[in-house]
Amino acid sequence: MKKLLVALSRQMKTLKGFFLVASVTTALLVFLGSSLTSSLLYEKLIAQRTVDMSQGIAQQTFNSLYQALRSGGSRQQLDQAIAADMSAFPDAQHRIAVFPATSIEKLYGGRATATPEPEDVKNVFSSGKTVTSQTPQEIRYVYPLAAETSCVQCHKNVHAGDVLGVVAIEHTLQPISIKVRLYFISLFLVMGCIVLLAGGGVYVFAMKRIKGSVDLFREKIEAVGSVKDLNQLDISQTNLGFAEFDEIFHHINQLVDRLKNVAVDKDILEFEVKLLEKFIITSNVMRDWREFIKELLLEINSIIDAYALLTIFRIEDEGYEWEVFWRNTPSAATIELFERIVRAQLETNPHFQGTSIININHQISDASKALPELSRRDIELQTKSLLLETPKIGGIVGIGVQSTLAQDPVRHIVIGSILTSLLNLVGSVKAIYKYTKDLEYYATRDPLTDLYNQRMFWELLGYEVGRAERHHQEFGVMVLDMDNFKTVNDRYGHPFGDAFLQAFAKLLHQAVRQGDMIVRYGGDEFAVILPEAGESQAYEVAERVAELLEKFTLDAPDGARIKATTSIGIAICPAHGTNPRDLFLVADNMMYKAKKAGKNCIALPSEDEMAEVFKKASDKGMMIVKALEEHRIIPYFQPIINMASGEAIIHELLMRIQVGDQVVAANEFIEEAEAMGLAHKMDYQLIEKAFAQVKEQGYQGMLFVNLSPKALIVGEFMNRIHKLAIQYAIDPSRIVFEITERETVSNLSLLEKFVLDLKSRGFSFAIDDFGSGFSSFHYIKRFPVDYIKIEGEFIRNILTDNEYRAFTKSIVTLAQELEIKTIAEYVEDQSIMDEVGRFGIDFAQGYHVGRPGPVLVVGKHS
Repeated sequence: MKKLLVALSRQMKTLKGFFLVASVTTALLVFLGSSLTSSLLYEKLIAQRTVDMSQGIAQQTFNSLYQALRSGGSRQQLDQAIAADMSAFPDAQHRIAVFPATSIEKLYGGRATATPEPEDVKNVFSSGKTVTSQTPQEIRYVYPLAAETSCVQCHKNVHAGDVLGVVAIEHTLQPISIKVRLYFISLFLVMGCIVLLAGGGVYVFAMKRIKGSVDLFREKIEAVGSVKDLNQLDISQTNLGFAEFDEIFHHINQLVDRLKNVAVDKDILEFEVKLLEKFIITSNVMRDWREFIKELLLEINSIIDAYALLTIFRIEDEGYEWEVFWRNTPSAATIELFERIVRAQLETNPHFQGTSIININHQISDASKALPELSRRDIELQTKSLLLETPKIGGIVGIGVQSTLAQDPVRHIVIGSILTSLLNLVGSVKAIYKYTKDLEYYATRDPLTDLYNQRMFWELLGYEVGRAERHHQEFGVMVLDMDNFKTVNDRYGHPFGDAFLQAFAKLLHQAVRQGDMIVRYGGDEFAVILPEAGESQAYEVAERVAELLEKFTLDAPDGARIKATTSIGIAICPAHGTNPRDLFLVADNMMYKAKKAGKNCIALPSEDEMAEVFKKASDKGMMIVKALEEHRIIPYFQPIINMASGEAIIHELLMRIQVGDQVVAANEFIEEAEAMGLAHKMDYQLIEKAFAQVKEQGYQGMLFVNLSPKALIVGEFMNRIHKLAIQYAIDPSRIVFEITERETVSNLSLLEKFVLDLKSRGFSFAIDDFGSGFSSFHYIKRFPVDYIKIEGEFIRNILTDNEYRAFTKSIVTLAQELEIKTIAEYVEDQSIMDEVGRFGIDFAQGYHVGRPGPVLVVGKHS
């Protein structure tokens, strides 16, 4: 805008120069026009002027002779008069003749001159009137000398009015004509100078008026540095003294008025860009989210006077927490008034009716200054708020604004947009902070029972092995499995089954010692780590669990009182193993021993049983080795459907081992294979067979490939897979490598290198069991993730557990914002399938969609 006005100012400067040129040009045109016009009448003017001049000379000559004749009229007097006249007009060539009347001749005798009387002289004598005659070269004047009353005294023989004589004067015209021409040339030169001087005067006069207005216009324009200055610009009073120019400035003023309505401050737009950049929410922002919002509040004040930011988020089922961020230190009265007004506003909001405020925190961005006192009108009328989606994870974010936005509609719209973006950003930071805290907690905890989860069990078990070894102590591991739980779950439904598991978790807390670590390993299977416990102490704890269960009942929906029992297996370190895998293997086998013994039993291993356990493990190792050598690793494919189209466009590649007529699932041998360091070799064989089948069937969909953590440290792995894709003509973009989130924590650097390598080759990347590990959001930020598979436990319980629903929704929302595709695992019935669709999840996988099989299935899900 300012550039446009400066350009107009420059144009006005140019106008001055143009006007000067125009003035001079006009003067010259007038002069030249006059000259051209005069040239057309030149000869006529010269002729007329020559006659006029000649006539004047002749009249003056006649007057001189007349005076000489009155004074006596002697020959000498006449000659003197003629000589004087000739000297007065040297350029005029005279011929003068005087003819006396007959009465004069009689009175004085003889004529003053012997010149005979021409015809025109006779006519003058008879008529008494002057006669003029002209030829191209000469002009002749004949004047009568009439007698006056005084002449009668001397001339007794005449009367007053009689013609006493005639004077004939002849002029040659050429000398007079030359003089006349010189006169006209001088006249034109003088007139030209006068015209030029007049043009200069007009220019000075006009420029004096224009310059004043132009200088004023320029000063006003140079003062425009922002839209705020533009709004104060007024050039309506500019007066150039010319109606046409004033009309131009009138239109310019109208243009300025229109620009005021559409112009936006550069500072505002730059701030909006900076605000959008802040939508990249880093881990540092999450860690210091309050400081982040304080800085935002101070930054927004660079474009608009905002006094406070408010966030209200649910922290419990029936309660909300406030965070109020003040720009400067408010008074106690302002705080009290602000809280009272916001409480009143919340009471009218259906999302917050009937809820309690658990906590109110006040934060100050810049405590070095005091905030001006705010009135009720300031807070009520100038507060902008944004309600976020509310179930479980919802909240409200508001900003208090002190501004005259209504006076500037365009600025109001733009700043309104910025405030909405700001509130979205603050809401996202607060929400993601809450989600992250929840997910970090539940990365180590089971959401249903609040016990440690399987991921945490292995870390705790590994830590306890190392601690016991350092201090030369022993400790116990118990594995517990609920007896007949599937029957209870199927008969009374998942909600009752969940309540049953929650009650059992509370019972375990009563049975174990302080410092013992309880884990929900999965489903109805639990584990307990017993530090500094030998066989006797571990057995005592197991017996307490059995005793408490003996007294335990839970009322079913049909009124029946349901009892519970459990089978418990125990292993002691170092007697039964010195590494986490062996200890769990022994305890798990003992749990199955207790079940085989009739359930509701406790089992400890004997030396013979120890040998049997490790023999079975050895048998699995032999099976794995032979399967590799004999190429009995076979691919199975589980379909994944597109929720929008219902088509099976993705298949997950699963590993199986063919043993005779039986097909052994991966969960039977994969841990052993990873422990033996053979998992990646099995992956090679599996992937090659799968690629061959893809080519043979002409399958055009995508293939998800599960990778063992070992693949991350095998340098040639990606090269070999890439060569296989080329060999079987499979586009790398159709292959997605899938790594379970809980397996990536200790290998982040290796994983990052691996992911960047596979992405550079055109492959895609997915994280399985998303939400089960420690830092879900950290993975998304650090790695270029294309797909996330939502933790199956969340999906399985999505219909019955509000917390699972909340976690699932937060994951889907985040993925949609980051343009990451989502896949729901464990879709086991149509009701879960329908809910997955309502959540906006992109793909579904589970037994309801399709079980794993040896053939790639295409088409729509039925």
